[in-house]
Amino acid sequence: MLKFIIKKLLMMIPMLLLISFIVFYGLQMTGIDPINFMVSPEMLSSNKENVEALRESLGLNDPLIVQYFRWLGNCLKGDLGYSFDGSSIASVIAVRLPYTFELAGYSLVLSAIIGIGIGIISAVRQNGVIDYVGRVLAVLGQAVPQFLVGIVLIQIFSIKLGWFPASNRVSPNATSPLADAFFHLFLPVLTLTIGMVAVLMRYARNTMLDVLNSDYIKTARSKGIPEWKVYMKHGFRNAMKPVLVILVFRIPMLVGGSVVIESVFSYPGIGLTMTNAIVSGDYPVVLVTTLIIAAAMLICSFMVDVLNALLDPRVRLGE
Repeated sequence: MLKFIIKKLLMMIPMLLLISFIVFYGLQMTGIDPINFMVSPEMLSSNKENVEALRESLGLNDPLIVQYFRWLGNCLKGDLGYSFDGSSIASVIAVRLPYTFELAGYSLVLSAIIGIGIGIISAVRQNGVIDYVGRVLAVLGQAVPQFLVGIVLIQIFSIKLGWFPASNRVSPNATSPLADAFFHLFLPVLTLTIGMVAVLMRYARNTMLDVLNSDYIKTARSKGIPEWKVYMKHGFRNAMKPVLVILVFRIPMLVGGSVVIESVFSYPGIGLTMTNAIVSGDYPVVLVTTLIIAAAMLICSFMVDVLNALLDPRVRLGE
């Protein structure tokens, strides 16, 4: 198992390097010149010699591959560089990244509780009211884009009812920051949760139905074991193995989806930071934030592989 984990971790290194180079090369090809953000238009036209000297001192005239490895070396030393407005990218990431993890974490826990709970009840009470309603909601949750769900929730709960704020994380004049943060988090967390619940609900229902139709469940019932114990001890425990894999597998999509949701709700996480940087052409920030999101998704994929290997030893044998 240790060999399997080490192999998967080592495979992440070339993937991150490849992603970083592709993003670095793509941003360089956009033609955005950092000098335009550092000096005034008057200086660009009147002091071309000084501008060229500045460009040379910053290494912007070096070959692309040299610039890439210089940037990579600085990142490995902990220097993520500076945005075009002069702020340290590392300090911005240190503030914004926990907000994204907070949003994704609450959505993951809430969707797991609701999705698995409704899925199990739908399987136990097959063809009942909860089952029919759950299946309809599962289809709608997967069919409707998350950004549209967010806009609808803003229209209903923020604009028309005024129950929840539509943007930011905490109000500037909040008397109780913890309670105020809850109200700001409610709608974006609900938006991310709806899509996750739809997926988990469907998988939990289908796997539970498969387990309940298994021979060992019929044997347990024939022995006179109480029905609740059949569901919880024999059914639920075995049905959760594939559902847990799906739950972990959805984490990368949850992190990626937070980029869109943060933009919809103006939530100050890493996704909104990247979106604003793209709009303003601040490619140093785009480069670092894209790499962080890619790293988070690779780590989640690694967790899926490890979980699969723990649940099914054949995965390790077939490595």
